[in-house]
Amino acid sequence: MTSPRTATAKSLLRAQIRAARDVFVAIEAPTIPVPDALRERLSHGVTIASYVPLGSEADPSPLARAAVAAGCAVALPHVVSRAEPMRFLAWDAEDDLVPGAFGLHQPHHAAPALAPDIILTPLVAFDASLNRLGQGAGHYDRAFALFPDAWRLGVAWSVQEVDALPVDAWDVPLHAIVTEQGLMLR
Repeated sequence: MTSPRTATAKSLLRAQIRAARDVFVAIEAPTIPVPDALRERLSHGVTIASYVPLGSEADPSPLARAAVAAGCAVALPHVVSRAEPMRFLAWDAEDDLVPGAFGLHQPHHAAPALAPDIILTPLVAFDASLNRLGQGAGHYDRAFALFPDAWRLGVAWSVQEVDALPVDAWDVPLHAIVTEQGLMLR
């Protein structure tokens, strides 16, 4: 269980980094480059889980387009509630998205569930050890536990990096993080 002090520190850090991210995107409007380490993993039959960014989250679209060009299947997260596990449902650019929990745009609940080989992961903050601070519901950490062999690639802006994050026992670090400045690899 998270201590009250850690929970407060995480909440304050989320607010601080979201504000910095909002300013950065308003001024810079950068694009995330497709790293070679991702391109090397893309091929026909690979399933990549992407996401539709909310607000000033880093947009993974260039990465998802590279996956489609390589013949990969694309899945997007589908969230029903804070308590239920997130599923990754098949999505094609021609498919309409439906409103979901927390303001998400997601595939219809009847879309087939897919097991991702690569998970593009949004985040609020990250550190040099590739720990991530998410929105706080634990959906991605639980997904990482369900798909332990999936390559976990965080997608963020460089302003989201902090010196160190408070880490709980259930927090799963990423394998890599890509920002507008390039790739950080473990």
